[in-house]
Amino acid sequence: MKTIQAYRFALDLTPGQERAVRAHVGAARVAHNWALARVKAVMDQRAAERSYGLPDALLTPSLPWSLAGLRKAWNAAKADAAPWWGEVSKEAFNTGLDALARGLKNWADSRQGGRAGRPVGFPRFKSRRRGTPSVRFTTGAIRVEPDRRHVVLPRLGRLKLHESARKLARRIEGGTARIMSATVRRDGGRWHVSFTVEVQRTERQPARPASVVGVDVGIKHLAVLSTGERVDNPRHLVAAQARLRALGRASSRKSGPDRRNGCRPSNRWQRASDRLGRAHARVANLRRDGLHKLTTRLAREHGSIVVEDLNVAGMLRNRRLARHIADAGFAEIRRQLAYKTGWNGGRLLVADRWYPSSKTCSGCGAVKAKLALHEREYDCDACGLVIDRDHNAALNLAALAAEFTTAGSGSVAARGADQKTHTHGQVAVKREPGTASAGKTGTVPTARRGNQSRAH
Repeated sequence: MKTIQAYRFALDLTPGQERAVRAHVGAARVAHNWALARVKAVMDQRAAERSYGLPDALLTPSLPWSLAGLRKAWNAAKADAAPWWGEVSKEAFNTGLDALARGLKNWADSRQGGRAGRPVGFPRFKSRRRGTPSVRFTTGAIRVEPDRRHVVLPRLGRLKLHESARKLARRIEGGTARIMSATVRRDGGRWHVSFTVEVQRTERQPARPASVVGVDVGIKHLAVLSTGERVDNPRHLVAAQARLRALGRASSRKSGPDRRNGCRPSNRWQRASDRLGRAHARVANLRRDGLHKLTTRLAREHGSIVVEDLNVAGMLRNRRLARHIADAGFAEIRRQLAYKTGWNGGRLLVADRWYPSSKTCSGCGAVKAKLALHEREYDCDACGLVIDRDHNAALNLAALAAEFTTAGSGSVAARGADQKTHTHGQVAVKREPGTASAGKTGTVPTARRGNQSRAH
């Protein structure tokens, strides 16, 4: 099974190497801003000519928005726009032009209704201080050295790694991996190199292929499993909040950049800002490490995993819980489970967003009309079952896997259950793309579930 996988390593750059990397990053920004200014100028000119009543045939020729078109225009003008263009790799300019081509395509697709999700705005000019500096290499000498402590990149040469690249090197030497591109990026106060690799993975099976587990994510507990296991929420952001506040106050007392008068930041402000960035990066790394360990264990042990299709963007509008929801990483758990179940031969099932997992009794199937958030125990009025609210939701999610198997994947539901309550409804369970046997959405009748409600 061939998959696209990333390997990320920290770099230990010398001052000269860091200057070279920053030069490549600046070249990518220059190419992006030049092409964006050219695109905007052509668009404004054509709009002005249309206002004068000129026919389309007489308008200024439009500039192609594809990567090939932007690259052709840049190559024709780079001698004047960037006389120093020969000092850096051509991949640096390609990085900026590719980012602009993607941004223009996303904006056009969003305006024409061909892109799902929130509306995408028109691309903006890149700033030297805002944003994340990065440069991507797709051609040239890209390899891991035999000592597994150094990598070679075009024009940058031999760069030392902070850690061993033995995992990637073993796959390359065994012929089961092929490096497609490398991206150098500054994150959390230090530089990293990320390799996009095509990996030939062996077919695997979970330790218990017939096992089904429902996963109910939350704030008090990061995840409650249908097996009864509760995974504590480490709350890394809450634990680091005091230090983050202190570093933020220390940074505010320094002389920072002022865009109104062009004042540059002081060295003390820069050092304080770096300390604050490293503290935030540590929180992100701790959260990422915990989520990877949890999702890897679930994907390796269970054959079927059932999660909910949560409206995380809507949940973040709750100002009392937004910080805790963001700290938990609900969407990241589902994203990691999606590809890890495919790697391990399992399947990920996603319950419909409107499925009342918390309001439904796992014993008799009765559905409550309302269940307040502060009610942490589910007390069934029909059968008298008293059970933890999150454990009850996890049991209901696990039960959906059996209903999906019974119904099969022949029928496809565009949306599943709706917001209104019905005596006989339907609950949609879909396989996540990328998992084993993925590709269709199954709809199962749920007459025994009773009335459905919108939230839980």
